[in-house]
Amino acid sequence: MGRSAKLQERGPFVESKLLKRVQAMNDSGNKQVLKTGSRASTIYQDFVGHTFAVHDGRKHVPVYVTEDMVGHKLGEFAPTRTYRGHAGGKTTRR
Repeated sequence: MGRSAKLQERGPFVESKLLKRVQAMNDSGNKQVLKTGSRASTIYQDFVGHTFAVHDGRKHVPVYVTEDMVGHKLGEFAPTRTYRGHAGGKTTRR
């Protein structure tokens, strides 16, 4: 079953405050690291070339946005879990 017509009119989610900050930076021409906690925001074409500091729950992870990332979410590029390998001994059993 497809999405309802009302949801299709809205388009992808982007935090309005974040979008305004990016558009202001594009108009002024300066580049700064933008701190954000909005992991659910979709990456727009306007975001390309900017660096976002996305919060992963304990620190801000720098994410440089390229053209390949357009359409994805910011949170996809700031992992929240650290993989330290499987448990067990260092030697292999025979």
